[in-house]
Amino acid sequence: MSRVLVVEDDRDIAELIVHYLQKAGHTAEIVGTGNAALPRAKDNPPDLLILDRMLPGMDGLLVCQALRAEPATAAIPIIMLTARGEEAERIQGLELGADDYVTKPFSPRELMARVAALLRRTQRPARAPSEPLRYGPLTIDLDRHLVEIDGTEVRLTAKEFLLLQYLIEHRGRVLSRDLLLSDVWGYQYTGGTRTVDVHVRRLREKIPLLAEAIVTIKQFGYRLEDG
Repeated sequence: MSRVLVVEDDRDIAELIVHYLQKAGHTAEIVGTGNAALPRAKDNPPDLLILDRMLPGMDGLLVCQALRAEPATAAIPIIMLTARGEEAERIQGLELGADDYVTKPFSPRELMARVAALLRRTQRPARAPSEPLRYGPLTIDLDRHLVEIDGTEVRLTAKEFLLLQYLIEHRGRVLSRDLLLSDVWGYQYTGGTRTVDVHVRRLREKIPLLAEAIVTIKQFGYRLEDG
């Protein structure tokens, strides 16, 4: 059972989401403003956050940005909801740290599929400790969900972490954007392959050694150089 925080000012939509979350076996809590969401998430971080883009006062983009800036909430998986379907709006949300994007009106079942896919990739069952992944001075501790360069921590979102893990595990291979969407995002993503480009760009910005190590294969995808 996972705990989900739903940040949505439309009570009918919020209660519909909660109904489906509970049917899927999760617990859920509703807050109606961005200002209320920040302290709630910081004091008791949820396993996942469903965040409306258009909120009274502090909007969803600012909430997402603020959550990513706080160590206690930086790794919370975030699915952003919006009535704006334009690609530029989706990209803006992703650039500020959202892991996924759903446009209203949406199918509750599709939303639950995305919740399940994101939780499945961020919650690992108890098992024997695994060996860290290494790429040059970069170390990924899969059990602690921690990335370090020469002992200095690099804060990544849930999807950034999973994408980096996948690239390192498949280093040297040419990976199409469609393959990355399928294997990292875990479902038939409808938001377009620009999602992959945004996350690759963020990895290059946060981890400078990847700026040249991740090679863009024109009109196809990416390859992480052997290292």
